[in-house]
Amino acid sequence: MPLRRPRRWQLSENAVTPSSLVLGRRSFVAGALALSAGVGLAAPSARAAVPADETTPREDATTYNNFYEFGSDKGDPARYSGAFRPTPWAVTIDGEVEHPQTIGLEDLLAVSALEERIYRLRCVEGWSMVIPWMGIPLAKVLARAAPLASAKYVAFETVLRPSEMPGQRTRLLDWPYREGLRLDEAVHPLTFLASGMYGEALPNQNGAPLRLVVPWKYGFKSIKSITRITLVRDQPPTTWSALNPREYGFYSNVNPEVDHPRWSQARERRIGEFRRRDTVMFNGYGEEVASLYAGMDLRTNY
Repeated sequence: MPLRRPRRWQLSENAVTPSSLVLGRRSFVAGALALSAGVGLAAPSARAAVPADETTPREDATTYNNFYEFGSDKGDPARYSGAFRPTPWAVTIDGEVEHPQTIGLEDLLAVSALEERIYRLRCVEGWSMVIPWMGIPLAKVLARAAPLASAKYVAFETVLRPSEMPGQRTRLLDWPYREGLRLDEAVHPLTFLASGMYGEALPNQNGAPLRLVVPWKYGFKSIKSITRITLVRDQPPTTWSALNPREYGFYSNVNPEVDHPRWSQARERRIGEFRRRDTVMFNGYGEEVASLYAGMDLRTNY
């Protein structure tokens, strides 16, 4: 298995998760992810987290979700996603690229060695988790399509299947769900395409079979069940920003100094904890990502 030099945001496996759990999980990680992809793939090669954070119990992370395609209650995704079929799966990559393509999940995940990264997840609603994701860097996938010099942004789209996603039969949102990043954000080393969590394939309610993870942004930026990635010249429309731009900006970086119009963002409730804790700028990843926004007014570009 190829080894990689640890970066500042990477911890040893024992620094976050008890060694007994890590050793028990390591033996089946590769097999679980192969189940997600349908082929045998490399075992995880990296782990990442903010020091001193403990992982959220799997039961909490898989039953307390926002995934409006299955309903607006936190328990709806786990309750109503059983009929969703995450395989077979393909992702279309198009737009301002030299090599537009539709690629099966198996080939997409074979672009890079699979990794496990333990990231903070901060919801715009004021709660947070710490989740061990499995997947590959988004930059590796975009490089396969060879972005043109004209590409400045990356737009993402969730699958549209109202027969399997009961929430899409309502007018709650403008379906399909859309999100977007600046290209430099998309190719940042922390930006991740996850195909698994807790050493297993992604559950339907958490975005199976492929979701985005951008750990320094509020969770709604991490679009689920991705079926299209389009590189574009101009800032793309995104679902929540289009619905209410005053409350949900395009960037949506975690920022304790910029409140949501209806609540403070200065503190957060870590799922599983009683007391609230202080929100950290960029969700604790400022050393890695602050340079992306040098010179920007983060109060107006929220």
